[in-house]
Amino acid sequence: MTITVVHREPWLVLLFSLPSERASERVGVWRKLQQYGALPLRNSGYLLPGDAQNQERFEWLAASIRGSKGKASVLQVQSIDDLPTETLQEQFRDARAADYQAFIKGIRKLKASGSGPSALVSRYRRRFEEIASIDFFGSPWRTKAEEALARAEHPQTVPGNAKRGRLSKMEYLSRTWITRPRPGIDRVSSAWLITRFIDSKAIFVFAKDTNAHSQAIPFDMYQPGGFGHEGDKCTFETLCSRFSLKEKKVQLIAQTIHDADLDDTKFGRTEGIAINQILKGWAKLDVSDEELLRRGMEMIEGLYQSIQ
Repeated sequence: MTITVVHREPWLVLLFSLPSERASERVGVWRKLQQYGALPLRNSGYLLPGDAQNQERFEWLAASIRGSKGKASVLQVQSIDDLPTETLQEQFRDARAADYQAFIKGIRKLKASGSGPSALVSRYRRRFEEIASIDFFGSPWRTKAEEALARAEHPQTVPGNAKRGRLSKMEYLSRTWITRPRPGIDRVSSAWLITRFIDSKAIFVFAKDTNAHSQAIPFDMYQPGGFGHEGDKCTFETLCSRFSLKEKKVQLIAQTIHDADLDDTKFGRTEGIAINQILKGWAKLDVSDEELLRRGMEMIEGLYQSIQ
């Protein structure tokens, strides 16, 4: 393994071997490495970003291996010549993406089964915190996992007669609607749907907590109340169902939003993926929530107009 010094932040590499008869100790080491979020470095060892906590973890693990009659060394290196820093960071993000995806799948099954006792949800909360603690380079799947957890902790309900039957648009005219900051594809498309088919004079505000605007109608919020995910439906689909919006083009957009927002292939529609990526890119820039919403709604209107 050739090493060159090209960046200041070190990597930590654990090299070790254990006698063949120490099978149970080898399994224990492997479990610890999984817990630490270490990345296999070909057949050479395991890799972690070089910070104090990871240094301590590897040093303790190395001491344990030596105590089991094995050999272990902890190396601090600056770079690996055929594995650029960006490549290694992406490999760490990919590893956490797999963890987050499994987490989301599990918590959605829990919610779909209707079995969501607080003890089970608390277990998922702990699992999320475990994954997040080793998400060293910010996997884009973290936000979706956090949203899935929040929905399990705060099941969405719709006030009044929204719980049963269909709603009348007349009760929702010239209202203020509230959603979370940095709107993504489900929220911008829902705002477009509200403005175009439900409340043409809608005013949109942003907050993390519905208490900030107690008279506003929540949509796609974590707290109970308003319109949000119901079963396997995204917020856009919920609004379509509650307000009996059955126009063919709207239903096609609903399928598109579902597949992009929930990251599944239920309807096999891919148009929303690019829109979602563009929204994520804009969200990283110095763009206000209002401007982000406006741009997103314009893209959904363009999609609507393009459907023959």
